[in-house]
Amino acid sequence: MKVSELSRRTGVQVPLIKYYLREGMLPPGRATAANQADYGEDHVRRLRLIRTLVGTRGLSAGATKEILDAITAGQEDLHQVLGIVLGVRPAKGTDHEPSPDPDPAPEASGSAPEGLAEAHSLIGEMGWDVSPGNPATRTVAEVLAALDHLGAGIDWRSLLPYARLADDMAELDLRQLDGKGDPLAQAERAVLVTVLLEPALLALRRLAQEDKSSRLFGGARTTGTDEA
Repeated sequence: MKVSELSRRTGVQVPLIKYYLREGMLPPGRATAANQADYGEDHVRRLRLIRTLVGTRGLSAGATKEILDAITAGQEDLHQVLGIVLGVRPAKGTDHEPSPDPDPAPEASGSAPEGLAEAHSLIGEMGWDVSPGNPATRTVAEVLAALDHLGAGIDWRSLLPYARLADDMAELDLRQLDGKGDPLAQAERAVLVTVLLEPALLALRRLAQEDKSSRLFGGARTTGTDEA
């Protein structure tokens, strides 16, 4: 297909496609003339992945290229592919690869968020093996600290039932990733189940909360008609 058709299929404008080509984020097509090339289904899939990583996941062009380079290099470690899509595990062989012993200086210097010890207690109780730099740990720590400041009476032990539910959800996610073929297909699937599904999961929780609130606290429902 021509670049115009590639643009139509993916929703990515032609100038942006040319930018991705220049930056090496998108491989060149098969040359058919001096200034023309044909593109295939791999280009469609890769462009959709780029669009999702940049637009939905919010990654920079540089970080997206790092992920794509790892995939192009034949990175077949599914754990590695998922980690770089989530932004918690850099591509192997890059300048950002962590050392075996992460520097604990940020925590020791006092820049670590309040609640970090509680977050680590929760992670330890669940037996989770997570990266030291996973930003979700900091999020949990900040939420726990805020709850403590509000006197909510909610500590890390209160979150254990939620953590167990999250553990079950993660198992469902990863079952959908296993054996999905080549690294590009794996990365594409990883984006779908870890990024694009998140708003739907939150929406399902909100729907369930309304339903349970109505059943537990709502009393008789109004039917929209006034009784005489």
